[in-house]
Amino acid sequence: MASMFLIKLATTLAALSILQSSLANPLPSYFNTTGEEPPRIGKKCTGTINSAASVAAAVECTTIVIGFQATLTIAAPTGATITMQGSITFPYYQWAGPLMVVTGTSVTFDGGGYQLIGNGLSYWDGLGGSGGKTKPAPLLRINHSGTFKNVNILDAPMRGVAIGGASITVSNVNVDNSAGDASTLGANTDGFDVSSDGPVTIEDCSVHTQDDCLAINRGNEITFTGNTCAGPNHGISIGSITSDTTVSNVVISNNVMTDGVNGFRIKTDEVATDSYVTTVTYSGNKLSGITGYGVLIDQSYPSVLGTPGTGVIVSGISFTGTNTIAVTSTAKRLEINCGSTTSCPG
Repeated sequence: MASMFLIKLATTLAALSILQSSLANPLPSYFNTTGEEPPRIGKKCTGTINSAASVAAAVECTTIVIGFQATLTIAAPTGATITMQGSITFPYYQWAGPLMVVTGTSVTFDGGGYQLIGNGLSYWDGLGGSGGKTKPAPLLRINHSGTFKNVNILDAPMRGVAIGGASITVSNVNVDNSAGDASTLGANTDGFDVSSDGPVTIEDCSVHTQDDCLAINRGNEITFTGNTCAGPNHGISIGSITSDTTVSNVVISNNVMTDGVNGFRIKTDEVATDSYVTTVTYSGNKLSGITGYGVLIDQSYPSVLGTPGTGVIVSGISFTGTNTIAVTSTAKRLEINCGSTTSCPG
């Protein structure tokens, strides 16, 4: 029988493993690592975990605040089902992160619509990772296979969700950094970053952010479908692509974007070598209100339309079906900046 445990209990274990090198007492009787958990109804209160002694009381609440500087790591057993019974708030600490990591094989994670709250308003200074406050990133790292669904991520300090697990489907995840629009305080707040051997499917999710809605940095068999991107996001992106990197067999389909700076973007480092972006298909997407570039393929990153390199081969890029890309009056529908016909054969 697959194991089931509640995220409250996983939080308990993470806190205990961080705060105590060994446990003098056995685990609470309500935790069973081999069978299913009996249903438990949380109290409508906020519990703060800032020591081993505080765990027992905190996990009785529907909202849990992780009150110490450490990654909440859930190393789930094979076949486990993880559910949330309340929201988790990560307190303000300047450190590198990540804030939360899930690992395991064939794991089912169902957040039940609860929130992972990153306290971004305390960090945002308009500088992102380029200076100012040290911002933990990502808020969530998904390194397991299986499924991850029904989670609302609010106010990530910087990058929202990083996906490194293979054979993973992520669905109904809402990344909401809309509060970062004010005074352009939010920066480097990517919605989803993918570096995975695949397959990876991201579907029926929504992102409001000030950087890439999606950034595929490395991987194979990656599908991004039925999602919504909003806010001054930087687009559905591949890259930036560095040296010795391959992105292949990507499907971008049936997504809706409004008010992005870029629509579709492929960006490769000017100095990158021995890298490939191949077999990318765009189909059935609807983009509107794009303020910068509808489609941008640029081999001069980190410049925009600078002197391009030739060390990344971009090939097999296709637009099928109907893709609607509406730009503002000052934007450009298409810009291609390649170093040579060899590095961009089509």
